[in-house]
Amino acid sequence: MEEETLLLLADYYSEISQYTYLLIPDLKKIEFVRDKRNLMQFAEAHGIPIPKTHTLPPTHSLPPWGGGEGEGYVIKPRISSGSFGIVYVRKREDLIPSYQKVHARYPFPLIQEWIPDGGGAFGLSALFDEASDIKATFVHKKLRMYPVQGGPSTLREGVEHPQIMELGLSLLKSLNWVGVGMVEFKVDPRDGIPKLMEVNPRFWGSLQLAIVSGIDFPYLILRMARKERFEPILRYEAGKRCRWLLLGDIQHFLSNPQRFHLRPSFFNFFDTNTSYDIISKDDPLPLLGSIATFLTFLYDPDMKRFLERR
Repeated sequence: MEEETLLLLADYYSEISQYTYLLIPDLKKIEFVRDKRNLMQFAEAHGIPIPKTHTLPPTHSLPPWGGGEGEGYVIKPRISSGSFGIVYVRKREDLIPSYQKVHARYPFPLIQEWIPDGGGAFGLSALFDEASDIKATFVHKKLRMYPVQGGPSTLREGVEHPQIMELGLSLLKSLNWVGVGMVEFKVDPRDGIPKLMEVNPRFWGSLQLAIVSGIDFPYLILRMARKERFEPILRYEAGKRCRWLLLGDIQHFLSNPQRFHLRPSFFNFFDTNTSYDIISKDDPLPLLGSIATFLTFLYDPDMKRFLERR
């Protein structure tokens, strides 16, 4: 579920598709949405709310907003890279030196307004066929993340949120999307409006939550590969939760100053409404595989270079 793999498949789409069913966007579209500057400009032009975004280096022009009490900035690499390279800046005088540090590794990053916490972070996941017709949808809310201030979810819950659903589907339809995609929003508590964060052009890390909630995206793609017809699946069981315990939620716990006051509690390991991404007493091999993969980062030079490249 890494973008490097997706880019490789898309680059050789014509060759691979001779042997198997490959339902993915074309390479140009994947590269387009990976670039946050392209994405923000496209979304704004199509009526999708975005954070205030500044694309010029601060040495040429400082953002005309920010710097007030309780305000701040987020410096982001233009090309999505998980949480790597993201820097939060509270003071306007720190903007230029912080930008220069990020720019040295991720050229010409974006500067965006910091959206305060309190409104919630959400993801709209969807599946489209070759004609860009919707086949399935799902919305989840992030309950915990790592890094704590913003990153992949370590605990999340399936929810019903018609506004997030409408905005996410509208954006993907405007892109004539094919295959799976996940649109992330953060609701601004100052005005209650969801603001676009990014588009993941691939399967997302919290996929297991959609599956246990009744939207089995991989199986639906299998059905499409078999040329089976089915009506769009737009309903699911809201309220289910799924947890990335190893190592995500553990890292959240260790780095959160409020670790002993989390709601739900970190130590609530046996909630019958909460599933786990890879931990299962009935199927232990994925857990062993995950541990083995993690260990390769400790001794394999190629894997270390992969992390550094991110």
